[in-house]
Order: sequence, then structure tokens, then C-alpha cells
Amino acid sequence: MLRLTELKLRFDQTTEALPALIAERLGVDVSMIVAWSVFKRSIDARKAELRAVYIVDVEFADALQSTLLARFIDDPQVFATPDMRYQLVASAPAKLALRPVVVGFGPCGIFAALLLAQMGFRPIVLERGKKVRERTQDTWALWRRRELNPESNVQFGEGGAGTFSDGKLYTQIRDPRFLGRKVMKEFVAAGANPDILIDAHPHIGTFKLVKVVENLRQQIIALGGEIRFQQRVSDILIDGDAPSRRVRGLVVFDLSSGQSYEQTAHHIVLALGHSSRDTFAMLHERGVAMSAKPFSIGLRIEHPQSLIDQARWGRHAGHAKLGSAEYKLVHHASNGRSVYSFCMCPGGTVVAATSEPGCVVTNGMSQYSRSERNANAGIVVGIAAQDFPREPAVLLAGLGDGVSLQVNADSAVHPLAGVVLQRQLESAAYLVGGSDYNAPGQLVGDFIAGKHSTQLGGVEPSYKPGVTLGDLTAVLPVYAVASIREALPAFASKIKGFDMPDAVLTGVETRTSSPLKIPRGENLQSINTRGLYPAGEGAGYAGGILSAGVDGIKVAEAIAKDLLA
Repeated sequence: MLRLTELKLRFDQTTEALPALIAERLGVDVSMIVAWSVFKRSIDARKAELRAVYIVDVEFADALQSTLLARFIDDPQVFATPDMRYQLVASAPAKLALRPVVVGFGPCGIFAALLLAQMGFRPIVLERGKKVRERTQDTWALWRRRELNPESNVQFGEGGAGTFSDGKLYTQIRDPRFLGRKVMKEFVAAGANPDILIDAHPHIGTFKLVKVVENLRQQIIALGGEIRFQQRVSDILIDGDAPSRRVRGLVVFDLSSGQSYEQTAHHIVLALGHSSRDTFAMLHERGVAMSAKPFSIGLRIEHPQSLIDQARWGRHAGHAKLGSAEYKLVHHASNGRSVYSFCMCPGGTVVAATSEPGCVVTNGMSQYSRSERNANAGIVVGIAAQDFPREPAVLLAGLGDGVSLQVNADSAVHPLAGVVLQRQLESAAYLVGGSDYNAPGQLVGDFIAGKHSTQLGGVEPSYKPGVTLGDLTAVLPVYAVASIREALPAFASKIKGFDMPDAVLTGVETRTSSPLKIPRGENLQSINTRGLYPAGEGAGYAGGILSAGVDGIKVAEAIAKDLLA
């Protein structure tokens, strides 16, 4: 088959117009097309007349296809369709000495377990949170009644943090093996809308994702896997000293029984997610190599979705074929900081996303319909290790007495210093919000002008349990406040009305990515602890559902090869 890119129709035209466009592009008669299908569809909104942009796969008779490939050999928009089929890299032997263990059942853990199960390795999954529907009830308890369960919330539980988000499935990772396609097809097989295979910016939606996650769990179990919920890993068992250290198992605390037990394992996937702070601290104490990693901090902004639609779609705003508009914005501030939009949720809500008592964290969420009144996004500032706290007293206050303050020989920054900064900001947001899990909020106009907000305008914030208006400069470092104040009017030059005075800011956004990295070698094992496979977002190797799923596949393959070797 041939793949053609950059085929453009009016956004409201049907795909029935594509065969004629394909024939014209290739200079053939339309009757010569044996079959065709849409691979990808996006909207080009850079001009007043919107265009739908297609990538299509077209089948011709073999002789004609060879002729066309030769004719368009120098045309980057016409080429042979790549083989995107996934092939399992291994098959388990009839008898396994020890089953691999996956810690965490977010996107990375799900796909690591799924691939191991599909290859016959019957993985054991340990998840500290609850099954997704029970977890949903615990999450609503915070949103509706201000009751936080530190073990079952937006961050912890079946499906991971991505369950309570937009279910976005796009990424900018290099993917020469089309592993992202494997992830997407598994989602569709588990009940996601097949449109995610062709949308340029696909999303599943929160409630649909719940059923998809359940179906993936059932598939893993049907293939011989075992999934244990409410199992918190409290320690790691290691034999030997560097450079021959190797894991021999885990100590697991069963939250339902209150009992601990040892789980023997020589191949352990650490699919922890970016908020497993107690587990990070335990790994640090056990000498697992890790280092502080840059991430971003900021606020979440809400506008009327109609304002974003009008700015992006112009006179076509509200058209049924367009849906709710998205945006992606970047500004390089005069102080050297980069400010950008993060996790933009069209027609969505801002949600309480803390996993620790006495902290307030914001995130965004959308249903599949994206039909809520507001658009929201994180407006965040990039920070680096030099911004993290270094004073021993501050580190002890943020980490607790049981954590060593030893730092790497090549760095003056403690590996967990980013965690300390996150806790400082989240605790400040809790206090400014009223110490009842309300989020502190401020109108954009007041934030830019440096004034306290006392009354809402035309935008009703969606964050639950509620928003306490005031001054957000108390919850962010000075450099972050200055950067965002500069960025908001700059963004208005790209999205008209972005700096509207009545738009609402809530804080604080700190869980943009993991604050540390657990380095691994080419075999995907920890660089100083054999048998330990750091994976996904928590270890610093992914940034979202799709990339985390892809990393889970890579790690599962690495384990399979090591087991067979």
C-alpha cells in the first residue's frame, strides 16, 4: 500500500471526497484504487478557511504501486505504508522459576503486565490503591466531602493518575517500532472508541477509561496474570554489594489485612507513577541510584470554552464536526524561564489531585464529550535542580527524620529535593485555600495587577470541593509569578481573550512530571541494582498515558529477553 500525507479537504466535507483527491494527487484514474483508508485526521486552523488534513493508505495493483513508488521517489508525502504490526519478542517456557512482578497498575504497569501476560510470563501486579470503581468513590469523597484517602485517590489506584484526566493519547516520543499503535489498538480492543486510531489528538475520556482499564485487567488475568490491590511495597530486598547488587524480592504491606509479607522476585518493574514519594524515599535509603530531575510548577487557568472555540475556529465555532477547541502555548519570559500550557482539557473541569494530607494540588479532567462550560489548562513554568532546596534543615522538614541527606558525588542536589519543593508549594496552597482542601484562586486581571481577588466575575471555577479567592503569589516562587504574569498577555496575542480579567486561576500545579529520575542501562535495568526495571513516568521515562504505555511494553520485552537468556 501507499501512504499519502497532507491531503486537504474543507473541514465539513465528508471522506467520500478523498478518492478523487487521491487520484488527482497521484495522476491516476480513480477506478484504479483498489482500497483506501484514513490513517490520521487533523484540523488546520491557521487560516480563516479551516481545512481537514488527512493521511491515507491506498491500495493499487502491485504493478501500478511499484510504478507510483518509482515516480514519487523524491516526494516526501508519498511512500510505502510502513508495517505497523506488533510482534511478540518472546514466548515463556512451560515452567518458570520465578514470575516477574510489576509494582504499580497505571498505564505503564498495565502494559508491562499485559505484554508479559501475552508472552506467557504470568506476571504478579502489586497496586497500593483500589480497583478503579472503588477508587472512584474514594476520589469523589475528597471532591464532595473533603475526605482524603492517602492510599486511594487521583494518584493511586487502578489506572494511575491518567484515569482522572482527559485520557489524552498523543505524544512526541520517537516511536520507530510503532509501539504507540500497539497501545492504541489494545485500548480499542478493550472498549475505547476506534476514532482514537485516526484522530491526530485522540482522547478516551475519564468515564470511558474506567471500563477500558477494567477490561485490560480481565485480559491480564485471563492470560495467567495475578493482580493484587491494596498492596503497598514498603521495602526492597537486595543481595550483594555494588557492582553485583541484585534484587531478591519485596516486602509488601497488605492494607486490607494490616499484615506484611515477602514477595520473592528477581525481575521487578517499578511502574510507580510520579507521586509515590514514600517509595522513592525507600528506594533512596536502599541505595538505588536516582537523581533530581527538572519538572514544572504553576497554576491552572479556566476560560469559557466558547472563548477558546471562537479564538481557534472563528466563524465556524460551535460546528458539530469541530467539537471543543484545544490550544498549546509557549512563551519564553524575559527572566529566562519558559512558560507553557500543560494538559489542556477542552470542555472539562479542574480537579483536586492531592495524595497527601494537608496539601492542595490541581489537575484537569474531561469526559469524552468535552461538553462542560469551561476550558482549562495548566500554565506552568519550567524549573531545574538549581531551584530545589538544599539546606539540611529544610530537607529534613520535607522528607522526615528517616531519610538520609547524602547526595550524589557529582551533584550538590539531593535526589528527593524536588519532592520537598512540591510539598512546600502544596502545603502553602492548602493554607492559603483555607486548610479544608479548597484551592486558592485569583482572577487573571487581579493576578496580573498584583491585587487580591474578592469576588468572581463571569467565569465560575469548576474545582471541587471549592475555591477560596485571594492572592496566588503566596503559593509560588517569585520567579514563577513573574513568568506567568508576563506570559498571560503574550498568550492573548495567540488566543484572543486569553488574559480576560474574569478568567480564573487556581493553584497549585506541581505534579506535571516526576521530580526525579531512576537511571537505567541499555538493558533497562537500574544502573546499580540488577533485576530492577525503573519504568514510566515515575522513573522519568514517560510523560502521559501513551508514552507510559510504550515504556511498559519496552520494559516487558527487556524482562522477557533476560528471563529467556
